[in-house]
Amino acid sequence: MRVIAEERANPSFPVREMTHFLDGGVRVTETREMIMMQLERDPVMKTIDHNDLTLPQIRERTIQKIRRLAHYVANEPVAQFRQRLSILSLVDPGTYTRIGVHYGLFFSALQGQASAEQLSYWVQKGAVTLNGLVGCFGMTELGHGSNVAGLETTATYDEASEEFVIHTPTLTATKWWIGGAAQTATHCVVFARLIVKGRDHGVKNFVVQLRDPETFALMPGVVIGDIGAKMGRHGIDNGWIQFTHVRIPRSHMLMKHTKVKASGEVIEPPLQQLTYGALIGGRVSMVVDSGNASKKALTIALRYAAIRRQFGARPGEPETKILDYVIHQHRLIPLLAQAFAMHFTGVEVQNIYEDLMVKMETLKPGDKDLHTVLEHLKEVHGTSAGLKAFCTWNALNTIDQCRQSLGGHGYSAYAGLASLYNDFAVQCTWEGDNTILTLQAGRYLVGCYREAKAGKKQAGGVAYLNDLQALLRNRCQAKSAAEIDLDVIGQAYWLVAGNVVKAAGEEFDACIKRGLREDDAYEHCSQARLYAAKMHSYGYLFHRFKDGVAKAPASLQPILTKLCLLYGLYNIAENSGPFLQYEFFTPRHLDWIRARVAELCKDIRKDAVPITDSFNYSDFVINSPLGRYDGDIYQAYFDLINAAHPPAKVPPYFKSEIHPLLHRNTQADDPLELDDDE
Repeated sequence: MRVIAEERANPSFPVREMTHFLDGGVRVTETREMIMMQLERDPVMKTIDHNDLTLPQIRERTIQKIRRLAHYVANEPVAQFRQRLSILSLVDPGTYTRIGVHYGLFFSALQGQASAEQLSYWVQKGAVTLNGLVGCFGMTELGHGSNVAGLETTATYDEASEEFVIHTPTLTATKWWIGGAAQTATHCVVFARLIVKGRDHGVKNFVVQLRDPETFALMPGVVIGDIGAKMGRHGIDNGWIQFTHVRIPRSHMLMKHTKVKASGEVIEPPLQQLTYGALIGGRVSMVVDSGNASKKALTIALRYAAIRRQFGARPGEPETKILDYVIHQHRLIPLLAQAFAMHFTGVEVQNIYEDLMVKMETLKPGDKDLHTVLEHLKEVHGTSAGLKAFCTWNALNTIDQCRQSLGGHGYSAYAGLASLYNDFAVQCTWEGDNTILTLQAGRYLVGCYREAKAGKKQAGGVAYLNDLQALLRNRCQAKSAAEIDLDVIGQAYWLVAGNVVKAAGEEFDACIKRGLREDDAYEHCSQARLYAAKMHSYGYLFHRFKDGVAKAPASLQPILTKLCLLYGLYNIAENSGPFLQYEFFTPRHLDWIRARVAELCKDIRKDAVPITDSFNYSDFVINSPLGRYDGDIYQAYFDLINAAHPPAKVPPYFKSEIHPLLHRNTQADDPLELDDDE
């Protein structure tokens, strides 16, 4: 404990002020601390024994927690409940997902796709309070995931009865991976192809009842099964659903955008793009989640590294803290800088998204701001796709690097990082496989390049494409390492992003000139699109971090500037190829950059533990004896293991398995005789 106190003795910045800045204000911090205390003191919300529960026990415990959370839904402001869910996502991802499926997917679909009259109806039915219904989200099918347009489930309109007939026509149309379906949901928002008078109008949303809320018996024509064991998030009951000619009222099609009249007349929305908005929210939240999960993992790894000693001792002196080794600093501290980059990016993108949603709610055909809002939607849609991919990839790598940095202890479930990795891994594939989303981002960038080339002004995160010829002539003029500051680094990222986006755009144009169809041309330049999205995203993250530093109080700017410099320079060093290829930096500059990275790691190391303190996660949220605040890691670790597994007794299978193993007859009938002369 004395060792960890030494780490906190002389921080270069006011820790509490950093907490308030990261949280968004003193009142937000106070609310977060209140929520963390409520979760910790509530015996229903405990997680310490999760590693030793069976799957049925975990799922039952999860529903107990959701019953408790239902109280807060009805008794606290929406913004505060969202904060509660945000903290819960770090404490118990399985519970967070199980309730998040209802609010983040089912209810969000109602908000985004239902008419005002329909939304009011479902709210009265209990969609807000979980009183009378629990929802799930039936998009993914056994044979279709990211390609929503290729879904097979049908919703055929029957004019005579004014009903839709929901049907699973093939095995691959089976709804699959549906969170909450196996044991919890009474209703489902089903994605199905709208068929009216023999014509396919594409995929729309329908509310289908799955179970009787009183008896929980499945409704006629509905068959549900359990997906079973998964990599992580065991609290969520993923299931599969098949519908066999299930009839629902016409009013159960969500008709905020597309409408079907009683006569069978289909009215498509004049602004089809507005339906895309619902897809963005989940991606934006995962950028935020990536920063938070990284902070939790780094808190464990850096506090442990400040306590753990290994090798390097002179006679009579303690061994060296592993955080004092240069290689360990290089291993973790750049990831700490990256966590800040994701934090500031998450804050910025969340604000942009919420502002966009407000404008879209009131947008109508003919509005003078229509074009601006739709262009903004296109940008947020494309940018969030790339950020979701790279932030979740980065966070998953951070968690695993932190786990490995604990040495052998990192392999223990009780260290908290193995489960964090398993629970987070799904972020790389749900709501869009990361590679597919990256290609979507690359497609958006190619489109922006072609528009800019044609003279159309680009805004926001792609504004660097407006004067590309001038941008691509930029070169680093620094005469020393100190002159490579945040502005120079920002120019470097813009130049590289401009070049790789241009290369992808030119490859696409060349394909078009050869006579390829547009989709084939995009497919041909897939690798260039992916690379363009990667470098654009690195630059976007850096510039959002840089903007965050500029908004910080003066007392925090020195440490944040160091972290931002480290993030920018480390990624340049790790991806030096394009920075040299496009000649912004020379080999000599790269030597300076690598040396500066080492200096920054050593400098920031002195503040490593205070920085983790500024994240302000309680020991309950951290849920790892190796990352506890007081630094008494070994006693806590030993006590936790012994409480879960008391000292060994004779195993119950000793007589049936171990005794026969130890006492089996192993002598051969004809022993081998050796020739001693040999």
